[in-house]
Amino acid sequence: MSDASSPLNAAALRGAVDLSSLRNRPAPGAAPSAPASSGGSSSLAFDATEQNFGEVLELSRRVPVVVALWSPRSGQVDAGLESAVVAQGGRLVLARIDVDANPQILQAFRPQSIPMAIALIGGQPVPLFAGPAPVEQLGDVFAQLLQLAEQNGVTGAVPAEGVTDGEDAPEEPPLPPLHAEAYAAIEEGDYDRAVAAYEKALKENPRDEDARAGLGQVSLLARVQGIDLHDARQAAAAAPRDVAAQLVVADLDVAGGHVDDAFDRLLELFAALPSDERAPVRERLVELFGVVGAADPRVVRARGRLTSLLY
Repeated sequence: MSDASSPLNAAALRGAVDLSSLRNRPAPGAAPSAPASSGGSSSLAFDATEQNFGEVLELSRRVPVVVALWSPRSGQVDAGLESAVVAQGGRLVLARIDVDANPQILQAFRPQSIPMAIALIGGQPVPLFAGPAPVEQLGDVFAQLLQLAEQNGVTGAVPAEGVTDGEDAPEEPPLPPLHAEAYAAIEEGDYDRAVAAYEKALKENPRDEDARAGLGQVSLLARVQGIDLHDARQAAAAAPRDVAAQLVVADLDVAGGHVDDAFDRLLELFAALPSDERAPVRERLVELFGVVGAADPRVVRARGRLTSLLY
């Protein structure tokens, strides 16, 4: 949110920034834990880097993570922010990131200014505030953040000492075999094998929503792998009604978090095409709706426009 008085909502959880290059996720079934504390007054506040950011993303699937982006040029992280996080008793943790020393993280978040605070819930970013921490409003901000986290199933906590001993960490149930196979394939960059695993999981259980979501996401990754964004945009600009060229740019936009741009592109193309050429555009729109999330307001708006164009 742009200021501490703006309400947090579930729409903020999707498409804000692309963190896929920073995941470096641990093996399937591994329980996430807070990286060791460094330079802070509590293990609930720690320094994060490009090397351990994958752990931070995984931790955010259990407990909301407040990410404080800072630079030595703008001063240290506000002590009031750290105190406010620690006061939540382990329901939040604070990850401090020196953006000068971690340029990949800076590039991924693309903050409007430094310092800036962003929350992570389930691996998805939620903007909090730019500039110095509004200490007098942090209680309300964190109350909204915890409510949003609960709505998205992130309700864990971290002991004040930190969860660093694997024997003490709560174990998560192992992934189903086909999900584990897809997960391993994604880690190896073998998206075709991951797609096949998810498709097999859906064939065995058509109600497996995790498999359905995974299939949509990995199919998108497979389509955009190795594509040059500049060349793709040039090709699409040169041929406004070339369905294949427009689909490529729409995929790249969704993968990069530019969801509205992708939907607008495809809806305008759908409207311009003869009825007998529209099917591939409609199918891609429906697939991308699933990737972004049916409840996302951007999907709701785009689906409404698509329906009006159909009838």
